[in-house]
Amino acid sequence: MELTLYDTYERRLRPFTSLEPGRAGLYACGPTVYDYAHIGNLRTYLFGDTLRRVLQLNGFEARHVVNITDVGHLTSDADSGEDKMEKGSRRTGRSAWEIAAYYTQAFLRDLERLRILAPTVWTRATDHIPEQIDFIAGIERAGFTYRTSDGIYFDTARLERYGHLARLDIAGLRAGHRVDLGEKRAPTDFALWKFIGDATRQMEWDSPWGGGFPGWHIECSAMSTRYLGALFDIHVGGEDHVPVHHSNEIAQHEACHGHPPARYWLHGAFLRLQDSDKMSKSDGSFIRLDSLLARGFDPLAYRYLALTAHYRSKLVFSWTALEAAQTALGRLRRAYHQLPSGGTLDAAMRERMLAALNDDLNTPGALALAWEVLKSDLPGAVQKATLAWLDEALGLGLDTWRPEARAVPDAVLALIDARQRARAERRWADADALRAEIEAAGFAVRDTAAGPVAEPVPA
Repeated sequence: MELTLYDTYERRLRPFTSLEPGRAGLYACGPTVYDYAHIGNLRTYLFGDTLRRVLQLNGFEARHVVNITDVGHLTSDADSGEDKMEKGSRRTGRSAWEIAAYYTQAFLRDLERLRILAPTVWTRATDHIPEQIDFIAGIERAGFTYRTSDGIYFDTARLERYGHLARLDIAGLRAGHRVDLGEKRAPTDFALWKFIGDATRQMEWDSPWGGGFPGWHIECSAMSTRYLGALFDIHVGGEDHVPVHHSNEIAQHEACHGHPPARYWLHGAFLRLQDSDKMSKSDGSFIRLDSLLARGFDPLAYRYLALTAHYRSKLVFSWTALEAAQTALGRLRRAYHQLPSGGTLDAAMRERMLAALNDDLNTPGALALAWEVLKSDLPGAVQKATLAWLDEALGLGLDTWRPEARAVPDAVLALIDARQRARAERRWADADALRAEIEAAGFAVRDTAAGPVAEPVPA
């Protein structure tokens, strides 16, 4: 069954074929670690995780590379403003290196809580300065750079297809720009290497052009090439990466290699708050995963919520929506847990589930099929095996969930014993009435070969 993905570069659904049979190279733009990730950021990483899981479900071995940006990302996409790491250092009173380590660990904790698979390779910008310098030198040799008093810049006028990913109106941008370009020749030109000048910085390196630090975009070009080669299969990120960061990555790569770095470009849509276009650290609309935990939500309720919307559709976050997702996840977990084990995957349902997932990662459709399985007349053990297979893509951890440990009161145990006697004596009406009493006390009874088991029902 064919996997199709929506390629932003070509603006169409395309059947996925990998460069190397059975293997898929996947690069994802990671966080700038000057602050905590918010749940809007995390939605993008959930989308990338779903993509990887679906690739693996289709038999591909995924080489998944994610970068950590710990230098060079300025507060303005126009190559002005302060380095976000320096800004974070000033805000916290810690060194730029300390906050990079601190917020990287916070990010990794969030990924673990959400059951996002660890990438094959974590790669940090500050660990790859020589590769970035070499890549800039290659762009320079190809004739695509110019020097100003504050850095080495990419000359986008030299690249005929610059901005194709975003379908940028280059002529309109150049004719109608309203910003002070300084020494930049065009508003679309961007920094490859920034000089220090008179500024005091904690992060700087020597280079053939003078002391300074790399621009934001060059790190992804250098590190994706290092770990995946000059041409790889899939590049993913948020939709905000399309007009600047990914357009500039493509420009750098075309200057050096004559083609874009990836064959498929996938982008996830924003998570919106009810009254805003997107969640943002800069304007204070900033909800962390810890904010959800503080209100008593399971982090996987947020994963479930993200799965209810297609990755290319905007998702509106509300506490009511999250509460509904937590309720649905609880029902799914309890239903799965109560099913008997030892069954085999239903082939027909597997085909339908795979068809949904392979239709550009249609997770809402796949979730609907999970509930259809539970309502079906398939044997319980077959239902469980089929849901377990689907959960390899959904990542909800159904097989590892257990009901919260809670002592069963003596009064409930007595009701269970009375129900067992009623069943043995074939007094079915009495047994049903006793079950109702047990459930009213907050427990569910599951009959097993070893006898009845009482489990607490979450509120």
